[in-house]
Amino acid sequence: MSDLVCTAAKSRDVVLLATADWDHPFWTNKQHVAQSLAELGHRVLYVESLGLRPPRLESQDLRRIWRRLRRGLMPPRRVGQRLWVWSPLLIPAPRKHWQQQVNRLIFATLLNTWRRWLGLRQDLLWTYNPLTASLLPLRHSGYQQIVYHCVDDLVAQPCMPSSLIASEEEKLCRLSDYVFVTSRELLRTRGRFNRHTRYDPNVADIAHFAQARENKLPIPSDLSALPEGSRLGFVGAISGYKLDLELLAKLAQHRSDCQIVLIGRVGEGDPETDLACLQNVPNLHLLGPRSYADLPRYLKGFDLALLPCPINAYTRSMFPMKFFEYLAAGVPVVATDLPALKEYEHLAAFCADHQSFLQAVDRLLEKIHRRGRTALMPSLDALPACCSYRERTRSMLAELAAVETWG
Repeated sequence: MSDLVCTAAKSRDVVLLATADWDHPFWTNKQHVAQSLAELGHRVLYVESLGLRPPRLESQDLRRIWRRLRRGLMPPRRVGQRLWVWSPLLIPAPRKHWQQQVNRLIFATLLNTWRRWLGLRQDLLWTYNPLTASLLPLRHSGYQQIVYHCVDDLVAQPCMPSSLIASEEEKLCRLSDYVFVTSRELLRTRGRFNRHTRYDPNVADIAHFAQARENKLPIPSDLSALPEGSRLGFVGAISGYKLDLELLAKLAQHRSDCQIVLIGRVGEGDPETDLACLQNVPNLHLLGPRSYADLPRYLKGFDLALLPCPINAYTRSMFPMKFFEYLAAGVPVVATDLPALKEYEHLAAFCADHQSFLQAVDRLLEKIHRRGRTALMPSLDALPACCSYRERTRSMLAELAAVETWG
């Protein structure tokens, strides 16, 4: 075994700063990478979201505040072998200098306290939070390596403090030993600040979503109870900046013989999302969020999976995780022609405008009606070999070992 492989295989202790709570119904890179690191033999302290935007007086944020108040003063809780979750209690989205200083003192002190309490070394700080440099003294942090995993252009997300994130993110990129990004646009923009920047596309929990291919897996009763017609489904955040709501309304009208199914939380990341154009549409169904464990059952009940995204500053840098999740579930995909998905044109129907999207839906439904859905089912063998979380994480760790070895 080479020195590189030995170094990559060595067990490391990881502090992972997330921008998502561990028990969020839709898992993202943060939870999956933490779990993959633990499965690969590393000990991980997962630090839940620290709050990038000010909270709102609405039920979702109020429930989250209540959970954080209950957990904030408690020690990290164990959620798996070699994996713990800590819920810091800080001033959310601090804007004043004194608030930032208070957060920095509390966070750095408690993080070190709980890390020592768990017996974790300062091997690797793996962060998704662009404001990390305002919370920890990264130049003298004591960590052997610092990684920034940039999975979204948060500067372009609604309700975010864009100027603060932009300046702090540049600082974090420059102070990190390595930067991983999930789209070529992020590689272009963030790679300017750090020569050790690598593009690794988003991946999926292939084994989990491939359950949708099993004949014995039941379709949920609320899906089966919908009126007759082909089911065209979307799973994810139902937010105006990520989802082309006008296109969905057009599709529902164009295919009045089909049932359009949206699964997810309305206004996730964009509380100003306006669903007026989707109101009183009889064949469009907002089912709300569903548990991660149940998503394969819902995908099994879809005839087509939809990725109808607007093209804007955020989506130009976005690699939607649901793309590989849909394919792993064996559901044909119709998608907006997103820049990050260019190299996967052979795996789905990509559309440049509303008209071509509607035409692609018509074309695929006709094929399904003639030949059956299984004839159009994407093959698991067609998916890239590295599109599982474990393999991508293993590859990242090998890269970090190379940087550490060669300097």
